[in-house]
Amino acid sequence: MPSGRPLTRTAGLVGWTPLPDVVEWNEEAGVGAGPDPARGAVPQPHRRRSGFRLRDWRMGTKLATVLVIPSLAFLVLAGIQTRGLVGQTTTLSAFAEQVGIGRQIAVAVDRLQHERDRTAGELAGLRRAGTGADRDAAVAALKPLQAATDRAVADLRTAAAPLADADAAWRVSYSEALEAYDQVVNIRAAVAPAVLSSDTVLSNYHRSVAALLNLLAEPSPGGGRQELTEAVLRYVQLSRVKELSSRIRAELYAAARSGRYEADDQVTLSDLRAQQLTALGAFRVAATADQIRRYDQTSVAPAFVAATRMEERTLPGGGDAKPALLDAEQWWSASEQRQELLRQMESGVVDDAVRRADDASARQLRDTLLVAGGIATVLLVAVAISLLVGRSVARGMRQLRGQALRIAQVDLPLTLERLRTVDRPVGAIDVPPAVIDSQDEIGELAEAFVAVHRSAVDVAVEQAMMRRNVNAMFVNLARRSQVLVERQLELLDDLEREESDPDQLENLFKLDHLAARMRRNDESLLVLAGSESTRRWNRPVGLGAVLLAASAEIEQYQRVRHENRTDLHVVGHAVGDLVHLFAELLENATSFSRPETTVRVVVEPDGRGALVRVVDEGLGMSPAALAEANAVLAEPPAADVSASERMGLFVVSHLGARNGVRVRLQAGGAGLVALVRIPVELLAEAPAPEAGRPVPAGRPVPGVDRSVRTPTGPVAASGALAAPTAELPVAGWRPAPGQPAALPLSPLTGRPLGDGPE
Repeated sequence: MPSGRPLTRTAGLVGWTPLPDVVEWNEEAGVGAGPDPARGAVPQPHRRRSGFRLRDWRMGTKLATVLVIPSLAFLVLAGIQTRGLVGQTTTLSAFAEQVGIGRQIAVAVDRLQHERDRTAGELAGLRRAGTGADRDAAVAALKPLQAATDRAVADLRTAAAPLADADAAWRVSYSEALEAYDQVVNIRAAVAPAVLSSDTVLSNYHRSVAALLNLLAEPSPGGGRQELTEAVLRYVQLSRVKELSSRIRAELYAAARSGRYEADDQVTLSDLRAQQLTALGAFRVAATADQIRRYDQTSVAPAFVAATRMEERTLPGGGDAKPALLDAEQWWSASEQRQELLRQMESGVVDDAVRRADDASARQLRDTLLVAGGIATVLLVAVAISLLVGRSVARGMRQLRGQALRIAQVDLPLTLERLRTVDRPVGAIDVPPAVIDSQDEIGELAEAFVAVHRSAVDVAVEQAMMRRNVNAMFVNLARRSQVLVERQLELLDDLEREESDPDQLENLFKLDHLAARMRRNDESLLVLAGSESTRRWNRPVGLGAVLLAASAEIEQYQRVRHENRTDLHVVGHAVGDLVHLFAELLENATSFSRPETTVRVVVEPDGRGALVRVVDEGLGMSPAALAEANAVLAEPPAADVSASERMGLFVVSHLGARNGVRVRLQAGGAGLVALVRIPVELLAEAPAPEAGRPVPAGRPVPGVDRSVRTPTGPVAASGALAAPTAELPVAGWRPAPGQPAALPLSPLTGRPLGDGPE
């Protein structure tokens, strides 16, 4: 089953986008209480406007009254001062919060670097001598480091949650960092078995660290604040120096654990050292004199010097001298002390940036409050005059807003949900009047909103009825087509019985299969239109027979191999849906795999239910396509244009949801495996044979679908199929003369289906 391919491509139904619905429900009519005779016209004022009542004033009069006096003071003081100051205060406050999160980011980066570097060494050691004991030791060594990383990231999540909710731009980089870390968590399981290359594993760590460092560099104080910008640049560049030092530690530790120091390692280390020198130069340019002095003191510390000298031994010497291969544990111990010194230096630089950001934010807030206090004094008189007018405007706006929100969030969604289930003509509709009875612009706006509401409800009802009618039309067309196909199958049945020429019989069998597939396409349309299947059985049917019937409905049925060692039976009402579901899966498996391969159908118990695996050797699917397909299978979407392009996938999804059957795709070997879990509610005991009423072999069972056959011989499928009794639906095949009717026979060789590929 290749990536992104449809299960079965047939015509489908178009999707529907319902519009807002009615607000009030008339129980007698089913939807609405009755149309407003005047809903097509714009509502007229229901009383005369009075120029003496405040609530009837025009909006311009109210705004003029409210703003004449306060606007003078506001435009002079608030417009010039407050707006700019508030903006600067907000920017600096957000900047200070982002810089403050830098502490948690730096800790998370340090823990992740520690885990990554150790993982590099453990992977190298496992590839050198990967015994079971070595894997256990690697897991034991990495487990506490992974736990420490998880705790650091959890602390970061807790500290960053308020900022992520408030700042959309910062949230983008934050989400990218968390997604990169989630990839690290997922890939940890591949370290001990060493199933992935070291580059693959470590690249995920590199991406996660890089994402966190990008998040560390995210804060920006805005223009004109060079001091704060340089404070951020200092700790960002120092963090990069520390990261490059960590990368060097990882490379040398991995080389020491593997016992080899390749030429590629030397090239990588040379590049990392060059980047480290560049980052260190940038730090020295931005750093203060005190910070440069502290870094110089750190770089001459004995532990720092010892690690640097060990690193220098790995540099290529003159002549034929080769770089030294370090002792793994000695290098790890020395480099760990150097990293700790860099971490302490980094922590100090971050703390300095946090202090500067907090001080700048506090000063800006104090200045803003002083200016705002002066403006507030001027505005007190204006507020006293405009309060009465403003209250009237605010009251009307609140009432209009409340009505709009109630309709949008409660009434319309509720009525829309009811309209989706309407299966009869929709009655009349009524909507509530406007809650505002004033004659100003707000009142007119409320009346206009009611008119728009009425129009939206009318359109919603019309579309609901159109959706019902179109679905009914598709159902009728599909059922008409089904009748024609059934008549065609009956005619083919008669022709097959009378035909003795093997070549002509083979062609008739092919036509029979095509007709069966046409019937399945009609049934797919019924499924997407929400209609029940027309094929039903009154008695339980063996699961093996259900699977055989499904394979008989596909074109390349000879390639299907059945492996069933169970004696499970399916309740009668679910047989048609399960045959349809498995036919879609088998059609897809055979269509998108090589013709010489076999599609295996394996049945095994699953608790009290059953698990059916459909295994092909096709092209497989990419992880993204596999996840998308499984999402559709888990939550059946509404039928739309995409359903016609991937009919089989949608049909399997809807059939599974209708019957409580869970279907999931997963990669397996050279192709794909479809896992179908049948719940215990769909399984039944084997039916007792009806004494005294034998049914002739190969003839339809009275009262059920014409495709039901009654077997008279043992099941000869590979894997010892459990022999079904009085069983089933094999549409599109006929038993050849002299062959038992328990299995559908290949029209090419006369062998039973399930005997493997022809």
